[in-house]
Amino acid sequence: MYQTYILAFIVENKPGVLYKISNMFRRRSFNIESLTVGPTENEDFARMTITVKGNENMMEQLTKQTNKLMEVIKVTVLNKKNTVMREIALIKIFTVDSKTRSDIIQYVDIFRGHIIDVSPESLIVEMTGESNKIDAFIELSRPFGIKELARTGVTALKRGIGENKK
Repeated sequence: MYQTYILAFIVENKPGVLYKISNMFRRRSFNIESLTVGPTENEDFARMTITVKGNENMMEQLTKQTNKLMEVIKVTVLNKKNTVMREIALIKIFTVDSKTRSDIIQYVDIFRGHIIDVSPESLIVEMTGESNKIDAFIELSRPFGIKELARTGVTALKRGIGENKK
């Protein structure tokens, strides 16, 4: 049975690395569910967080293959129990009247989100947290009418002290 895995990569921060890694996923018929990339505390390296569905054997194969790439410093399959994970979503929601606007504002407060833009016909909400929290807010907001939605994908760090070397 397939489940969701979160892979954390430390890679060389140079052009073409994202292409090489994503191409490896493509050649092995893995669909990347989400992808975040950014520089680390050391400007020579970048951190990539990739969410993918598969089974344990597939993840073992994938980590072995990606570890063979020269530009990959380290790849780790993150465990949800010892990992801090966050995602950001921007959600533009229709507000046809003051009652709707009031209800949405109340939901945003309950979910500890932020209203970052207001117009006569819509609100833009910023929601940060674990994916299941964002999913729940989106489902609650659907009856109001979601005009636009943008999600960053999961970014994650392993708890405790980590190393950026092979």
